[in-house]
Amino acid sequence: MKIGILYVKGAMPLFEDFGHLPTHIVNENGMVKGVKAHKVLDGLILPGGSIVESMTIGSDLKTEIRKLAEQGSFILGMCSGFQLLAQSTNIGRKSPCPIIKEGLGMLDVKFSPMISNDRVEAEIVYESFLTKGMVGEKINAFHCHTYGKIDGDATPICYSLLKRMNYSDNTKKVLSGVRNDDGNVVGVMLHASLDENPQLTENILEYMGAGEDDIQDIHRQNQEYVNKIRREIGVNTDIFADYRVKSKHKPEAEYPPMIMMGSTGSDSGKTFLTTGIVGNLRKQGYRVGVLKVGPDIRDIVPSLYLNKEKMEKFSSIKIGHLGWEDLKSVLEALKNKNYDLVIVEGVMSVFTGMLNEKIPYSSAEIARAGNIPVILVSACNKGGIETAAIDLTIHVKMLDNLGIKTRGVILNKVYDEKIGENAQKYINKNIHVDYVELIPRIKMKERGNIPEIEMKLEEFCHHAMETIENNLDVKKILEIAEKPFFNDYLSFKDLLKLYS
Repeated sequence: MKIGILYVKGAMPLFEDFGHLPTHIVNENGMVKGVKAHKVLDGLILPGGSIVESMTIGSDLKTEIRKLAEQGSFILGMCSGFQLLAQSTNIGRKSPCPIIKEGLGMLDVKFSPMISNDRVEAEIVYESFLTKGMVGEKINAFHCHTYGKIDGDATPICYSLLKRMNYSDNTKKVLSGVRNDDGNVVGVMLHASLDENPQLTENILEYMGAGEDDIQDIHRQNQEYVNKIRREIGVNTDIFADYRVKSKHKPEAEYPPMIMMGSTGSDSGKTFLTTGIVGNLRKQGYRVGVLKVGPDIRDIVPSLYLNKEKMEKFSSIKIGHLGWEDLKSVLEALKNKNYDLVIVEGVMSVFTGMLNEKIPYSSAEIARAGNIPVILVSACNKGGIETAAIDLTIHVKMLDNLGIKTRGVILNKVYDEKIGENAQKYINKNIHVDYVELIPRIKMKERGNIPEIEMKLEEFCHHAMETIENNLDVKKILEIAEKPFFNDYLSFKDLLKLYS
């Protein structure tokens, strides 16, 4: 039996395991190893990513998806894959007017902006090939989307209970999955639902009529498929990981080395720089894990797109009530992962949230409690290069006062090389760090340079990798990273003393 998964630019075929079901990739031409998909596949999974924004679905592929559905094969779309099956998606979240991207129209719903990064419990309300015999049951999964509001007349199959949406605490039950009239085309917003709820996977196998031998063969083919596509950096880039580098980390013995990418404020370029560093290290053969402080896991999606690593339960480090798992649990989970390096992307400024009485509530508190050294970034596009340099020196001194090691600083979006060099001298004179780097300002052809907007993953990632390759020696990151260990958090009273 053959189960296809869409392998086009903007798709994330290893963002989750998909129940270890995919066996073959379906390319942009709608072919599977040179044969039309509908002639060889028993079903098709459309993964998340930026498929709709990237507009990589041509007429041949559309035809194959429709033919698969018409012959009764199952089609399962997740997140962006669900949006592809819908009537349309309004991706104009920060646009004064809607920006409508048409879908295949196979599910009678429309999408519009609604951000959610929750781990969720979803209730099944109607049967389909995916949910047979499960009406009334609740399943676990996570949301990771910017365009998650669903309106339309398709038959609902599940609703998610959200605790937070659009950056605000707001408990609400929202539609998160629908089916077509025949029940063989389903779209859900529920990432990792097949992995965390085995009954869903069993329902798919039962729908296909898979026996024990078939299931074993599917799992064998799945492992071959995973090993094959993991080598490529991104999707259809023809850039492959160099396997001459062997991992030196022994997961059973100790934690992998870690570094935090922090900043002096929002829009500093943390996500862009992290993505470029991860992509270039992966290209050199290193295995890199990426985590996020706080709940907005969308920020590490570009790194996972390049890295072909999945979103884990420990990918989001909890601050206050925001996020998925507390730092101590995250560190314990990392012991079992064979990473050469783990990069933690901070949230906003490293100090944002520090004066909130909830502990911890800032990136700095996470860095201190985990003994994680920091690379500090400041952008030059708002206050100028000089202001960015002063911000960096002040922040480094404050971090030092808190007992947090800053190993490197980056002036990002530098628009004048000479002024940047002078700023570099000023920083080196006023603080001691291992290195001070200048990253030039770049221009992207399309909108979508941050996860807030209609990001085109492949373009964002291409620019990030190219920028880092031309301006930063990524092996320095490996050299300054350190093995973490967990300290108790400082009390709010003690933080105030150090902060003053």
